Amino acid sequence: MARIQNVQIILSLLKQFGISKVVASPGTQNMSLVTSMDRDPFFKVYSAADERSAAYIACGMAAETGEAVVLSCTGATASRNYIPGLTEAFYRHLPIVAITSTERVTAVGHNVAQVIDRGTLLNDIAKMSVLARCVDVEDDEWDCLVQVNKALLELNHRGRGPVHINLEKSTSEIYSVEQIPVSRKIERVCLGDTFPELDKRKIAIFIGSHTPFSELETQTIDRFCGKYNAVVFCDHTSNYKGKYRVLPALIASQMWNDSTIFQIDTLIQLGDISGEYYEQSRIKNDVETVWRVNADGEVRDQFKKLRYVFEMNEVDFFNHYAGSEVTEEKEGYLQECREEYKKVYDNIPELPFSNLWMAQQLSTKLPANGVLHMGILNSLRSWNFFEVPDTVQSFSNVGGFGIDGGLSSFIGGSLAVPQKLHFCVIGDLAFFYDMNALGNRHIGNNVRILLVNNGVGTEFKLYQHPASKLGSEANRYIAAGGHYGHKSPELVRHYAEALGFEYHAVSSKQSFQEVLPRFVTTESLSCPILVEVFTEEEKENEALWMINNIVKSKASKGKEIVKKVLGESVVRSIRKIVGGTE
Repeated sequence: MARIQNVQIILSLLKQFGISKVVASPGTQNMSLVTSMDRDPFFKVYSAADERSAAYIACGMAAETGEAVVLSCTGATASRNYIPGLTEAFYRHLPIVAITSTERVTAVGHNVAQVIDRGTLLNDIAKMSVLARCVDVEDDEWDCLVQVNKALLELNHRGRGPVHINLEKSTSEIYSVEQIPVSRKIERVCLGDTFPELDKRKIAIFIGSHTPFSELETQTIDRFCGKYNAVVFCDHTSNYKGKYRVLPALIASQMWNDSTIFQIDTLIQLGDISGEYYEQSRIKNDVETVWRVNADGEVRDQFKKLRYVFEMNEVDFFNHYAGSEVTEEKEGYLQECREEYKKVYDNIPELPFSNLWMAQQLSTKLPANGVLHMGILNSLRSWNFFEVPDTVQSFSNVGGFGIDGGLSSFIGGSLAVPQKLHFCVIGDLAFFYDMNALGNRHIGNNVRILLVNNGVGTEFKLYQHPASKLGSEANRYIAAGGHYGHKSPELVRHYAEALGFEYHAVSSKQSFQEVLPRFVTTESLSCPILVEVFTEEEKENEALWMINNIVKSKASKGKEIVKKVLGESVVRSIRKIVGGTE
């Protein structure tokens, strides 16, 4: 068989999905695929010289047998001749896999012979179209594997029908592979299907950003965790407040700590995008397999270990595996996580005046039943180190993950639920980008804003960011230094007070502690509050370094952990901060 990797991935997955019938048309671009199929006894290959006829032959075979059939053609206009037959398949819901071979898609539009643009298909010839790209680097292999899985899953997803795989540059004269590697198959499970067995080894639930959980949803998750000795890894946007909640960012961020709590056999993934990078890096390195549970049924392979997608709501999933009751709750894993968190938390040093220090001070003092909205990135990261009261709901604009609408989203929430106090922690760039939202005439007195103004995009100056190596040069065009009044003590004050806000300026730990009781008071006030805190980028950097290094170095082992999780460039930045030592 051919040595070309994307061809091998297609062959492996076709076999695992049980798709053996192939109608092949002649050509050069599909030579490796067709020759490999011909030499593999699993496949039954039929020849059809006319692609238009080949597509209809595949329709007839699929209609008679109910089985999926593969079409294979070369480049140029060969694929155009599939259109009538694929149209037939689309409206008759016939499972056809049209694999069209091509030169690399980068050649499209450059007068390269036999290269046409298949990037946009007609609406009614395929349920899905994917690119099986050439494999040059590791991420190419992962992308090709995911795309082919998605296409083959779509054959029978919410009704049957044809799919399209555009196979890049698949010609080769080398057929030396006797046995192709087994590619990771992704399976979709719906209600009524056979559920896979859940290995009762180390199981954890990971929740990205999520709408607040109902009492029923929380109880169901807790029952599952009690049965399987599982925990729920969260950040503040996860909004799960059940018994098995673990906020692991403080543990995951320890650069010299090879924690075992992230060595997971089966990770059950809920929710959407998470802004907690430390935790995700640890899990990605150590997890064995991932099960995604979401009613959208989409293949989203965040950790590159996805095995099953459960297209159902979370209650149905957890009810299936946990049953109606648990006779004995198991909490060993939970206690391990809590003890490790406490050990690290209890050793947090006195942090300098910074976003992190303020999160540490304010997190436990937020009023019950309040709402917290965090700006990305520094504010969200800072708060994910510290727990907030169980009744506080938390949000951040991690969907698009831009700085452009954080203040407006926060204001929208405060208008929708006026009976609750709404708190926003936001950096200066994000604030000024969206400051027009403060002029909205509907803003109520339930609004409390903490503006962290360090006069620069601090994220780009922190030692973990590649731009930090540029030093002060980064301020010119990367970190946006010097804009918006350059930490003017009057600019925000005048703007806020003119709009009816109660304004406070803070520039030290003492002045922050003085204004804190007013900021979190539950008394009915006559106007919203804005507290502007002036910090220094050097102190922000120092605070992050200190909190990431609570667990001390374990010599060479610790160094390898840093390189694996955060990258070798971080090690070089560390040397600068600590004066050349490691």
